[in-house]
Amino acid sequence: MGIESISFEKLVPDYVKRFEPYIPSKPDRELMKLYGCDHLYRLNNNENPLGPPPAARETLRRFNPPRAAVYPSGDSYYLRQKLAERHGLKPDQFLVGNGANEVIAFVIKAFCQEGDNIITADKTFAVYEWVAEFSGFKARLVPLKNFRFDDQGMLEQIDERTKILFVCNPNNPTGTYWDEATLRRFLDAIAVHQIVVVDEAYIEFVEKNDCPDGMKLLREYPNLIVFRTFSKMYGLAGLRIGYLAGALETVDIIRRTCVVYSVNGIAQEAALAALDDDEHIRRTRELVSREKAFLAREFARLGLTTQAGEGCYVMIRLPMSDTLAYRKLMAQGVMVRSMTGFRYPNWIRVSIGTHEAMEAFIKALQTILAKS
Repeated sequence: MGIESISFEKLVPDYVKRFEPYIPSKPDRELMKLYGCDHLYRLNNNENPLGPPPAARETLRRFNPPRAAVYPSGDSYYLRQKLAERHGLKPDQFLVGNGANEVIAFVIKAFCQEGDNIITADKTFAVYEWVAEFSGFKARLVPLKNFRFDDQGMLEQIDERTKILFVCNPNNPTGTYWDEATLRRFLDAIAVHQIVVVDEAYIEFVEKNDCPDGMKLLREYPNLIVFRTFSKMYGLAGLRIGYLAGALETVDIIRRTCVVYSVNGIAQEAALAALDDDEHIRRTRELVSREKAFLAREFARLGLTTQAGEGCYVMIRLPMSDTLAYRKLMAQGVMVRSMTGFRYPNWIRVSIGTHEAMEAFIKALQTILAKS
């Protein structure tokens, strides 16, 4: 007699039952078959069109396959040494994870327990909210104000069960940011009663002088945690590696929730090689600046409303459903991000790519607008 099917009613917590899984897009080859196109410009994930820096490419090329059988450094030892040297901090103030998503989970697991809540914006990187919700914690979402995080609104949402406040600076998808004075006021108002996470995934793209460097504030604010990633500017998204930094005592608590050996060896070595390549950062910034200017001219010509700030992406409001626009653009070989999932219906976000990709996007956009 076989075993009856499992009853998940008692096994699965209610907060997991309520949570809708994120469904990633299919591989490019499958998407091209699905939409009937013979090419695909990926402009949906804010990837660096230049790819990894040359030194990181060489590291990848020279990786000796037999080393794949050997476990990597369990705590990314050499990378933490390098990060500490670069930022004038101590190696034990850094934790490296399998992409920024994992370090978000580290922090939430370290500080939250049943009945606690986190606070963030309603239109920002959704993983803060997702990790909290599928872990059984409440995510309080404060509406953006003029496309920016509302510092006062966030402070007003704090109660005795608030543990963490997440600020994406600059924000994905709006590109807005808090200047240093705003961030300091926010940190001073909170004092040491909650943890403040400042996610600086796009900080290397910022050219404005008043945007703060969170790493430089860690000495003054023991409850501050800064996130950074190698996925965006350094072009290592496929290797999944990001990190956090904080005060020694704060990071020591978070370390207890870490999964060791989660960051593979080739990712650690490529990130280590990428860190010193300031020329790669300069070239990427030049490309992003040049192509943003091109898009601004084209959007003005087409009479479209946009939101463009810092970062390697631009938002565009369309006179049609964003999900419909996504499908129509895909049929022409251009993949963008529909923004309904970010709570921006009828908006799309386009990642900055090569000039060829930007021209292809504008041509496809003109075609679907003409037929709408």
